[in-house]
Amino acid sequence: MRYQRAELPLKLNGLAAARSFFAGCFADSDSSRESLWVAHVDDEARCLHVSRHDGDEQGTEFPLRDIIADAALHRSAGIVLAHNHPSGDARPSESDCRATRRLASAAEALDCAILDHLVFAGGECTSFRAMGLL
Repeated sequence: MRYQRAELPLKLNGLAAARSFFAGCFADSDSSRESLWVAHVDDEARCLHVSRHDGDEQGTEFPLRDIIADAALHRSAGIVLAHNHPSGDARPSESDCRATRRLASAAEALDCAILDHLVFAGGECTSFRAMGLL
């Protein structure tokens, strides 16, 4: 796991901003290995904290407890997730959907919302929010 402090006033206020930010994150990553990026934002969508969780060619762990602990620590109003699929298929898997639903339920107890979950593959990007999954 690698942490990175986001420089304010980075705002992740919408799909275009989130896609641009995370595309830059993945540009510096090994595309043959899955990784999960988690951005915590305040109530004005200003980025407070970013973490990266590295996986392998088959996937990455979804560290629910760590994400929730970071949300409590940073008093996050929202969370934006992004991960890549080395397979080249940008469609969310059933396990992606299940993990995101579990995180949304846990975050709700902290008055924190999952704003979006993006899946990158090759030049494609899908959004859970745009697909109606959030």
